[in-house]
Amino acid sequence: MKTKLFKWLRSDLGTPFNNYIIFLFRVAVSFELIIVHGLKKIGIGVASAEIVDNPFGLPYVLNDFFAITANLICPLFIIIGLGTRIACIPIIVVTLTGYFIVHSGGTLVVRDIPFMYSMAFLLIAFTGGGHCSWDNIIYEKYRNNL
Repeated sequence: MKTKLFKWLRSDLGTPFNNYIIFLFRVAVSFELIIVHGLKKIGIGVASAEIVDNPFGLPYVLNDFFAITANLICPLFIIIGLGTRIACIPIIVVTLTGYFIVHSGGTLVVRDIPFMYSMAFLLIAFTGGGHCSWDNIIYEKYRNNL
C-alpha cells in the first residue's frame, strides 16, 4: 500500500519543458478558479457571499463547506503541488455537477465554463503535478525507502 501511494505521488513528465508547462498550467488554472469562483463563495470582491446551488439536498453547511473547499482550498494544494491528484477530485466533482446537473438545461455558453474546468483538472489529475511539485519532492526523498 505504501509503495503504491508513493508511486502515485511521482509525476515526472519526461522533459523539463513538459514539467514546467504542467507547472504553469496547474498554477494558472488554480489561480483562475480561486479568483473567479472561490473568493465569491466567501464574500470577497462581492456585496455578499455567493449562494451555492444544492442539487443533492445536502445540509447547507456541508454543501457550502464542500464548495468552498473545492474552490479555495484544493486549488491551493494544486498550486503548491501537494496531494495534487487527490486535490483534483473535489474540484472535478463540483465542476461536473455544475455541468451535468446545475446547468444541464442551459446553453453551451453557460455550460462551457464547468466543462473547461472539468477537463483542465482531469488533465492535472492524470498527469500529476510534474517535477516541480511537493509530491515529487516527497517521492524523491523517500523513494529509496520503498
